Amino acid sequence: MKKTIKKIGNVIKQPILVTTILMLICGFIYPMFMTGVASVFFPHQAGGSLIEVNGTIAGSELLGQDFKEDYYMKCRPSAIDYNTYTEQEKESGEYNGVASGSSNLAPTNPDLVARVEEDMKAFLEKNPSVKKEDIPTDLLTASGSGLDPHISPESAMVQLDGLVEESGLTFSELEKIVENNTVNKRFGIFGEATVNVLGVNLEIAKLMGNI
Repeated sequence: MKKTIKKIGNVIKQPILVTTILMLICGFIYPMFMTGVASVFFPHQAGGSLIEVNGTIAGSELLGQDFKEDYYMKCRPSAIDYNTYTEQEKESGEYNGVASGSSNLAPTNPDLVARVEEDMKAFLEKNPSVKKEDIPTDLLTASGSGLDPHISPESAMVQLDGLVEESGLTFSELEKIVENNTVNKRFGIFGEATVNVLGVNLEIAKLMGNI
């Protein structure tokens, strides 16, 4: 009996020891090491790529926002409204907490069709010089995360005429701002060119004297 118990103990001892060691290495030592390395060599990225304006955090380069003012560039639609909410919504329980994701509605879903048509109508009202068929797709479709801060250069440029009217800035000034916040394909072949909307709007706000 004692030999059997000892044999069983020897059998389970090794996997328990290996599991414990791997848990410490992979679950604590490695993450702490990588966090330390990132904090030293990439402090901005490790801290969330936050953008500070006059001592106040204005947002993150990695997260989109819902810009209501007509003189600011618009992001893509978000199925979770970019996690924006009011204190009243939070107290009433309408706000379900920080999340990401999409609505997962099929292209033929009537709710999605109605939402796209409503957004298209609102965009055309504020940008009368733009034709329906010239609206880039990403201005009408939500990203998979619902938090994407980027739009295509085409989506940025199609908004410029309306921004000229609302912001008082010149077309060339706005075009330069878009250029400043455009990231091209990596090595010219990987990914797609994107425009960071938060960066654009911070520059617009600066030129308008809002910050």
